[in-house]
Amino acid sequence: MDQYFEFFLGNFGPAIDRRDVPSEVLERFKGNLPDQMLAYWAEHGWCGYADGLFWTVNPMDYEPVLEGWLGNTPMVEEDALHIIARSAFGHLLFWSERTGFCLELFAPGSYVVKQETATQQRDLEFAARTFFSVQEKELFEFDGRFNLAKHRLGRLNRDELYGYACPGTRRFIRRGQAGEGQGRGASDLSGPTD
Repeated sequence: MDQYFEFFLGNFGPAIDRRDVPSEVLERFKGNLPDQMLAYWAEHGWCGYADGLFWTVNPMDYEPVLEGWLGNTPMVEEDALHIIARSAFGHLLFWSERTGFCLELFAPGSYVVKQETATQQRDLEFAARTFFSVQEKELFEFDGRFNLAKHRLGRLNRDELYGYACPGTRRFIRRGQAGEGQGRGASDLSGPTD
């Protein structure tokens, strides 16, 4: 483990709900994603961190999500993009094959933030190393609601997200990954936070 990932683990804690990355998936992305990113996948798998706040994911599982959000945009036409991580609330992190970590999409707010990107292959390898070390929990906690949702609804499984029942309410629901599945519970957040 290198110093960058070690720093990330120091902030986000140990992995939960680990899935090993199949060798055929590593082969599929070889030459498309940095070798360092693939080395992290091989060593650490896809899993959750910070008790389910932040998740590394199989980009192939998220291709329909990427298509749904960015399918007919110039971003997708100019470059191959992959969702490589997400938060408990559907904050998606995208990697560009040409430029590295390129954008974040916050699904609950329906907004996209473009990132400064690397431009050379050696920069992409360094960008893969620093991708994890620069993440901050506060960015994904949704104004402190993560611990409240986890307390009320329980820790997420790897295929679940927290979300609101409908716009304008203060009720969280627990849903399947990428909009699949049924809500598994709801909790009113307007009451005490015991």
